[in-house]
Amino acid sequence: MSSETTETTETFEFQVEARRLLQMMVHSIYSNKDVFLRELVSNASDALDKLRLEALRDDSLDADISDLHIDIEADKETRTLTVRDNGIGMSRDEVVELIGTIANSGTAQFLEKLSEAQQAKDAGESGESPAAEELIGQFGIGFYSGFMVADEVTLLTRRAGEKQGTRWKSAGEGSYTIETVEDVPQGTAVTLHLKPVDTEDRLYDYTSPWKIREIVKRYSDFITWPIRMAAEQVDVPAAEGADDENGETGPSGEDKAGEAAAPEPETLNSQKALWARPRSEVSEEEYHELYKHLSHDWNDPLETIRLAAEGTFEYQALLFIPSQAPHDLFQQGAKRGVHLYVKRVFIMDDCEALLPPYLRFVKGVVDAQDLSLNVSREILQQDRQIQLMHRRLAKKVLSTVKEMRTKAPDRYTTFWREFGSVLKEGLLSDFENRETLLEVASFASTHDKDEPTTLAQYVERMKEGQEHIYYITGDSRSAVENSPHMEAFRAQGIEVLLLTDPVDEVWVEAVPDFEGKQLRSVSKGEVDLGTEEEKQERESEREERQREFADLLSWMTERLSEDVKEVRLSARLTDSPACVVSDTHDVTPALERMYRAMGQEVPHSKRILELNPQHALVKGINRAYGERADHTELGETADLLHGMALLAEGGELEDPSGFVKVLADRLERTV
Repeated sequence: MSSETTETTETFEFQVEARRLLQMMVHSIYSNKDVFLRELVSNASDALDKLRLEALRDDSLDADISDLHIDIEADKETRTLTVRDNGIGMSRDEVVELIGTIANSGTAQFLEKLSEAQQAKDAGESGESPAAEELIGQFGIGFYSGFMVADEVTLLTRRAGEKQGTRWKSAGEGSYTIETVEDVPQGTAVTLHLKPVDTEDRLYDYTSPWKIREIVKRYSDFITWPIRMAAEQVDVPAAEGADDENGETGPSGEDKAGEAAAPEPETLNSQKALWARPRSEVSEEEYHELYKHLSHDWNDPLETIRLAAEGTFEYQALLFIPSQAPHDLFQQGAKRGVHLYVKRVFIMDDCEALLPPYLRFVKGVVDAQDLSLNVSREILQQDRQIQLMHRRLAKKVLSTVKEMRTKAPDRYTTFWREFGSVLKEGLLSDFENRETLLEVASFASTHDKDEPTTLAQYVERMKEGQEHIYYITGDSRSAVENSPHMEAFRAQGIEVLLLTDPVDEVWVEAVPDFEGKQLRSVSKGEVDLGTEEEKQERESEREERQREFADLLSWMTERLSEDVKEVRLSARLTDSPACVVSDTHDVTPALERMYRAMGQEVPHSKRILELNPQHALVKGINRAYGERADHTELGETADLLHGMALLAEGGELEDPSGFVKVLADRLERTV
């Protein structure tokens, strides 16, 4: 971003990605342009909320909060539309940071998603890609929706408590200007210089009072601050022959008072809090518009949750589960939490104390009756009433998901696809709701390629004599399905859960069992499948093989001692010559890497190399060991076997070039 300065005015060039995004706005890729007004009104409402809260907490703040409101002014002659609030306003630095840079962290991702949406639309697909108009709110760029309907946008603002204001102006092309100005009212005014009307392109006359009323009623009726618009002036006839205060009579018997009376501004919204109204009085569309206002998401929510508590501690909650995950769901520092009100007075917009971190995707409002208006974030963490709400809200959300799974499986499938990964974080932290989380969770498994399974369904299908719930973790379904660790389970038709989310590596270590059945990794410990009778029948054969391979196992254990703790025969392999496994209580390599990536040092755990005594290569190595006195080349073969086992499970070689050199040498001899 470059700039050019003349006294108090600076001209900035938009970054390449920002310019590309603005061009998309200017060329009207969005079909529903009316929503620009919703975005501007929503921003104004947020500014009023913030001023009300800051004034409550800072007695020294020099700000007028006696009549907080939003004004909409339309001028048909100049074709401008202004949305003005007397809220918190912005400093010059804040304008540069918040307005001058489009979606600081999200522009590239927004453009990528937008490109996908447009391609899907052009191809006539109806898949999971969101429509273009659904994306803008998710990436925090609602202000720029004004360029859908305007050739130029001007923002004039002054932060409460400051003396000077700032003007930002752009035509949505290559640059914008920022100027310091004097005598600016407290708050923010956004003025749109509107494009010509083009109804075929759904570009309506946004200076028309009826159109403004329609948009505000549809999208912003519930906003708690009054949204005002100057009523149309009406000529008021004076009484015939009436005198004015100086005794003068107007022309044709009309006094000066009859020229054109200025009526009181019209309030466009009802200002009714939806969460305080009976459900029978509120339509789903109204709930959905409240959700969009709170979340800046243009999609309808997947689920609406109402909760009212009465008695010694009263509160009302209106929560929403989104229909798709926000782009910053797994970003550190992303805002989370619901809006907290006390007796309809806004307190904070991201109250983290009301829901656990693994439910950070839930949006909504909680309105408590008995909290202090001056409550702080620090007090919230310790407040007993907040803790009670936290527990009940979490249980309500989880019970809603559980009900969704049984009564609305399609919606549950969408929910789990979008939020399953984050919900599983709760298995590590929320011990009180762990059983419920295990009940609502679903996992890919070898039982069905397309349909995931619940743990309860897995237990119902367990084979006779099967004692454990088996799982395997890895980077992808194809990788874990083809893992050597799966061979014996596949051969015996035993179902295995396929866990491929990064969080799966962690929670399986923390959850010991489900309904009395232990969760066991197919790549840890020893495996001995089948009934007790089948195990006893194999015992003598296993002892014989152990004696047959004892010398080789002892030698290989010593040869590979820097890398493995033991070399032993395997009961889990049917096709592959070897695999590496972790001991029952050891940390897996993937988990080791995860901890180190988070800056936590963990001791390296040596693993176990298992050999398949039925494989021709292992039999040949055992035969060669018994026949040769010099085991130099055989040592290289042992190294290759260990490296192959690591690669087969997607592991990393400590010396890839050395492995390739030995392998190339061996291959050369076979040509």
